[in-house]
Amino acid sequence: MNVYDAVRSRRSVRQFTHRPVDRAVLERVLDAATRAPSGGNVQPWHTYVVSGASRDRLVEKVAARLAAGDAGDVPQYPIYPEGLKSPYRERRFAAGEQLYAALGIAREDRGARRNRFSRNWEFFGAPVGLFCYVDRDMGSAQWADLGMYLQTIMLLLRAEGLASCAQEAWSVYHETVDETVQPSDGLMLFCGMAIGYADTDAADSGLIIDRAPLAETVRFLD
Repeated sequence: MNVYDAVRSRRSVRQFTHRPVDRAVLERVLDAATRAPSGGNVQPWHTYVVSGASRDRLVEKVAARLAAGDAGDVPQYPIYPEGLKSPYRERRFAAGEQLYAALGIAREDRGARRNRFSRNWEFFGAPVGLFCYVDRDMGSAQWADLGMYLQTIMLLLRAEGLASCAQEAWSVYHETVDETVQPSDGLMLFCGMAIGYADTDAADSGLIIDRAPLAETVRFLD
Protein backbone atom coordinates (compact mmCIF):
# COMPACT_ATOMS: atom_id res chain seq x y z
CA MET A 1 0.00 0.00 0.00
CA ASN A 2 1.48 3.36 -0.95
CA VAL A 3 1.29 6.41 1.28
CA TYR A 4 -1.55 8.06 -0.64
CA ASP A 5 -3.67 4.92 -0.39
CA ALA A 6 -2.99 4.67 3.33
CA VAL A 7 -3.98 8.29 3.93
CA ARG A 8 -7.13 8.10 1.82
CA SER A 9 -8.31 4.81 3.30
CA ARG A 10 -7.55 5.63 6.92
CA ARG A 11 -10.70 6.40 8.87
CA SER A 12 -11.98 6.21 12.42
CA VAL A 13 -13.39 2.69 12.59
CA ARG A 14 -16.07 2.26 15.25
CA GLN A 15 -16.82 -1.45 14.95
CA PHE A 16 -14.18 -4.17 15.01
CA THR A 17 -14.16 -7.95 14.71
CA HIS A 18 -12.81 -10.22 17.45
CA ARG A 19 -9.93 -11.34 15.23
CA PRO A 20 -6.72 -11.13 17.30
CA VAL A 21 -3.85 -8.89 16.29
CA ASP A 22 -0.40 -10.43 16.09
CA ARG A 23 1.92 -8.82 18.64
CA ALA A 24 4.80 -8.98 16.15
CA VAL A 25 2.80 -6.72 13.83
CA LEU A 26 2.18 -4.20 16.62
CA GLU A 27 5.86 -4.21 17.54
CA ARG A 28 6.82 -3.63 13.90
CA VAL A 29 4.39 -0.72 13.61
CA LEU A 30 5.41 0.91 16.87
CA ASP A 31 9.09 0.49 16.13
CA ALA A 32 8.69 2.16 12.72
CA ALA A 33 6.54 4.93 14.25
CA THR A 34 9.50 6.11 16.33
CA ARG A 35 10.63 7.80 13.10
CA ALA A 36 7.77 10.29 13.45
CA PRO A 37 9.12 13.85 13.60
CA SER A 38 9.44 15.76 16.86
CA GLY A 39 10.96 19.14 17.58
CA GLY A 40 14.55 18.75 18.77
CA ASN A 41 14.09 14.96 18.59
CA VAL A 42 12.46 15.16 22.03
CA GLN A 43 10.11 12.22 21.23
CA PRO A 44 7.60 13.18 23.95
CA TRP A 45 5.33 10.15 23.53
CA HIS A 46 4.93 7.36 26.11
CA THR A 47 2.88 4.44 24.84
CA TYR A 48 1.06 1.64 26.66
CA VAL A 49 -0.67 -1.21 24.85
CA VAL A 50 -3.41 -3.34 26.41
CA SER A 51 -4.90 -6.57 25.15
CA GLY A 52 -6.30 -9.79 26.56
CA ALA A 53 -7.04 -9.80 30.29
CA SER A 54 -5.66 -6.30 30.94
CA ARG A 55 -7.83 -4.85 28.19
CA ASP A 56 -10.93 -6.67 29.45
CA ARG A 57 -10.40 -5.60 33.07
CA LEU A 58 -10.13 -1.96 32.02
CA VAL A 59 -13.32 -2.16 29.94
CA GLU A 60 -15.15 -3.78 32.87
CA LYS A 61 -14.00 -1.12 35.32
CA VAL A 62 -15.15 1.74 33.12
CA ALA A 63 -18.43 -0.06 32.39
CA ALA A 64 -19.06 -0.23 36.13
CA ARG A 65 -18.46 3.50 36.45
CA LEU A 66 -20.83 4.18 33.56
CA ALA A 67 -23.51 1.94 35.07
CA ALA A 68 -23.22 3.87 38.33
CA GLY A 69 -23.79 7.16 36.50
CA ASP A 70 -20.20 8.30 37.01
CA ALA A 71 -19.61 11.20 34.60
CA GLY A 72 -15.83 10.90 34.76
CA ASP A 73 -12.74 12.38 36.38
CA VAL A 74 -11.65 15.99 36.67
CA PRO A 75 -10.43 16.85 33.14
CA GLN A 76 -6.70 17.23 32.69
CA TYR A 77 -7.11 19.22 29.48
CA PRO A 78 -10.05 20.54 27.38
CA ILE A 79 -10.85 18.26 24.46
CA TYR A 80 -12.42 21.24 22.67
CA PRO A 81 -12.01 24.93 23.52
CA GLU A 82 -14.93 26.50 25.34
CA GLY A 83 -17.30 28.16 22.90
CA LEU A 84 -15.93 26.42 19.80
CA LYS A 85 -16.28 29.01 17.04
CA SER A 86 -17.07 28.88 13.34
CA PRO A 87 -16.13 27.09 11.10
CA TYR A 88 -14.87 24.45 13.55
CA ARG A 89 -18.20 24.15 15.35
CA GLU A 90 -20.04 23.45 12.09
CA ARG A 91 -17.46 20.86 11.00
CA ARG A 92 -17.79 19.01 14.29
CA PHE A 93 -21.58 19.08 14.08
CA ALA A 94 -21.58 17.86 10.47
CA ALA A 95 -19.27 14.96 11.33
CA GLY A 96 -21.64 13.81 14.07
CA GLU A 97 -24.63 14.08 11.77
CA GLN A 98 -22.91 11.99 9.10
CA LEU A 99 -21.98 9.30 11.59
CA TYR A 100 -25.38 8.97 13.23
CA ALA A 101 -27.16 9.10 9.88
CA ALA A 102 -25.04 6.14 8.73
CA LEU A 103 -26.01 4.31 11.92
CA GLY A 104 -29.70 5.13 11.49
CA ILE A 105 -29.88 7.02 14.80
CA ALA A 106 -32.15 10.06 14.76
CA ARG A 107 -30.94 13.37 16.15
CA GLU A 108 -33.65 13.43 18.82
CA ASP A 109 -32.84 9.91 20.04
CA ARG A 110 -30.43 11.01 22.74
CA GLY A 111 -30.48 7.68 24.51
CA ALA A 112 -29.34 5.81 21.41
CA ARG A 113 -26.65 8.39 20.76
CA ARG A 114 -25.43 8.17 24.33
CA ASN A 115 -25.36 4.38 24.20
CA ARG A 116 -23.46 4.47 20.94
CA PHE A 117 -20.93 6.93 22.34
CA SER A 118 -20.35 4.67 25.35
CA ARG A 119 -18.91 2.11 22.92
CA ASN A 120 -15.79 4.28 23.01
CA TRP A 121 -14.98 2.73 26.38
CA GLU A 122 -15.17 -0.76 24.92
CA PHE A 123 -12.64 0.14 22.22
CA PHE A 124 -15.58 -0.42 19.84
CA GLY A 125 -14.92 -4.13 20.25
CA ALA A 126 -11.29 -3.92 19.12
CA PRO A 127 -9.00 -6.51 20.76
CA VAL A 128 -6.16 -4.03 21.30
CA GLY A 129 -6.06 -0.65 22.96
CA LEU A 130 -3.21 1.85 22.89
CA PHE A 131 -2.74 4.75 25.28
CA CYS A 132 -0.57 7.75 24.55
CA TYR A 133 0.80 9.69 27.53
CA VAL A 134 2.84 12.86 27.72
CA ASP A 135 4.98 14.39 30.45
CA ARG A 136 3.04 17.10 32.28
CA ASP A 137 5.96 19.51 31.81
CA MET A 138 5.65 19.42 28.01
CA GLY A 139 4.10 22.30 26.09
CA SER A 140 1.82 22.70 23.10
CA ALA A 141 4.64 22.09 20.60
CA GLN A 142 5.27 18.65 22.07
CA TRP A 143 1.55 17.89 22.03
CA ALA A 144 1.68 18.59 18.30
CA ASP A 145 4.45 15.98 18.11
CA LEU A 146 2.05 13.48 19.67
CA GLY A 147 -0.37 14.04 16.80
CA MET A 148 2.32 13.31 14.22
CA TYR A 149 3.33 10.17 16.12
CA LEU A 150 -0.24 8.89 16.37
CA GLN A 151 -0.95 9.60 12.70
CA THR A 152 2.21 7.71 11.78
CA ILE A 153 0.98 4.73 13.81
CA MET A 154 -2.44 4.81 12.15
CA LEU A 155 -0.98 4.93 8.65
CA LEU A 156 1.39 2.07 9.41
CA LEU A 157 -1.55 0.08 10.73
CA ARG A 158 -3.31 0.64 7.41
CA ALA A 159 -0.24 -0.70 5.62
CA GLU A 160 -0.62 -3.85 7.75
CA GLY A 161 -4.30 -4.20 6.85
CA LEU A 162 -5.43 -3.03 10.29
CA ALA A 163 -7.90 -0.35 11.32
CA SER A 164 -7.86 2.13 14.19
CA CYS A 165 -9.76 4.87 15.95
CA ALA A 166 -8.05 7.57 17.99
CA GLN A 167 -10.08 8.19 21.15
CA GLU A 168 -9.76 11.27 23.33
CA ALA A 169 -12.85 9.90 25.12
CA TRP A 170 -10.55 7.76 27.28
CA SER A 171 -9.26 10.93 28.95
CA VAL A 172 -12.68 11.23 30.62
CA TYR A 173 -11.81 8.21 32.78
CA HIS A 174 -8.07 8.81 32.99
CA GLU A 175 -7.82 7.67 36.61
CA THR A 176 -9.11 4.21 35.74
CA VAL A 177 -6.74 4.00 32.78
CA ASP A 178 -3.87 5.01 35.09
CA GLU A 179 -4.81 2.23 37.52
CA THR A 180 -4.51 -0.28 34.70
CA VAL A 181 -1.36 0.82 32.87
CA GLN A 182 0.51 2.29 35.87
CA PRO A 183 2.22 5.12 33.96
CA SER A 184 5.56 6.51 35.07
CA ASP A 185 5.50 9.45 37.47
CA GLY A 186 4.74 12.80 35.91
CA LEU A 187 2.84 11.46 32.90
CA MET A 188 -0.74 12.30 31.92
CA LEU A 189 -3.06 10.57 29.50
CA PHE A 190 -3.66 12.29 26.16
CA CYS A 191 -5.76 9.71 24.33
CA GLY A 192 -6.46 6.09 23.62
CA MET A 193 -6.65 4.23 20.33
CA ALA A 194 -8.67 1.18 19.30
CA ILE A 195 -6.74 -1.21 17.06
CA GLY A 196 -7.96 -4.28 15.21
CA TYR A 197 -9.67 -5.49 12.06
CA ALA A 198 -12.65 -3.49 10.80
CA ASP A 199 -16.07 -5.14 10.84
CA THR A 200 -17.06 -4.69 7.20
CA ASP A 201 -20.66 -5.61 8.02
CA ALA A 202 -21.09 -2.66 10.40
CA ALA A 203 -23.71 -0.04 9.47
CA ASP A 204 -21.07 2.67 9.16
CA SER A 205 -18.56 0.49 7.33
CA GLY A 206 -16.88 2.51 4.63
CA LEU A 207 -18.10 5.85 5.99
CA ILE A 208 -15.60 8.59 5.17
CA ILE A 209 -16.39 11.83 6.98
CA ASP A 210 -16.33 14.86 4.67
CA ARG A 211 -13.37 17.21 4.80
CA ALA A 212 -13.34 20.94 4.08
CA PRO A 213 -12.39 21.79 0.48
CA LEU A 214 -8.78 22.73 -0.13
CA ALA A 215 -9.70 26.33 -0.94
CA GLU A 216 -11.14 26.70 2.56
CA THR A 217 -8.01 25.64 4.41
CA VAL A 218 -5.04 26.35 2.10
CA ARG A 219 -3.66 29.49 0.44
CA PHE A 220 -0.92 29.44 -2.16
CA LEU A 221 1.19 32.60 -2.24
CA ASP A 222 3.24 32.87 -5.44
